[in-house]
Amino acid sequence: MTTFEGINDEFRPLLKMTAPAAVREAGLAAVTPGERICRSWLLLFGLIPIDYDDLVLESIGPGTEFHERSTMLTQRLWHHDRVVVNTEAGCSVTDHVAWEPRLPIPGALLKPIFRAVFRYRHHRLQRHFAAKS
Repeated sequence: MTTFEGINDEFRPLLKMTAPAAVREAGLAAVTPGERICRSWLLLFGLIPIDYDDLVLESIGPGTEFHERSTMLTQRLWHHDRVVVNTEAGCSVTDHVAWEPRLPIPGALLKPIFRAVFRYRHHRLQRHFAAKS
């Protein structure tokens, strides 16, 4: 849930996020909080570039959380906080997202899209971890 491989599994087959091999191999251990990690392209169906994310993690918890503060081609600001908490049933994943579009697009148009994407990601996580238990 906090690696490029894991995040791409959440998005599959709708989206893919790119990253240089060195960034993928080093993982979060090599990240300096507050510094740009890379420009990650978002590829629709893994092929068509539709956006990019100048990826910056403000803070990182040890495998349990991250706080992203990035800019994107379409978003002047992109804030994504993910927190994973152990529960009796396994774990709970919470994502909080805030954004500021570069174009004057009402949030009411983007919110259902982002909500659907994160609902899909959570569904993929449930399937992935249910298969491992």
